[in-house]
Amino acid sequence: MKKTATILFFVALLTLNLSCGKDDIEKGIDCVAESIYEKVKHTADATDPKKINFSVEYTGSKTLKSVKWTFGDGSPSVDGVSVSHTYSAAGTYSVKADITVEEGKGTCTSSPVKSVTVN
Repeated sequence: MKKTATILFFVALLTLNLSCGKDDIEKGIDCVAESIYEKVKHTADATDPKKINFSVEYTGSKTLKSVKWTFGDGSPSVDGVSVSHTYSAAGTYSVKADITVEEGKGTCTSSPVKSVTVN
């Protein structure tokens, strides 16, 4: 009996530590659902093939708070919904956009990665 009570106590303690409130669960679901409304686009500049123009199109119901770009070539990150970046060498780069949306005081960030080939 003592062993069973000890096991139940630890299970209850673990459950309390790992549980999420209803708001936390809804925010997580909202963040996942909102990511389907995000589209990361890129085009090469017409005058310089190493210059790539990036943008995020967001059509969800929350407020687009920020976009932070990492270009995959070691250069510093840049903030903005639409940005341009000039690569020093041709190649294929993994570009990441940390897209943060906001509703009230809650925010969530998704980080899609796109492969970009520079000529």
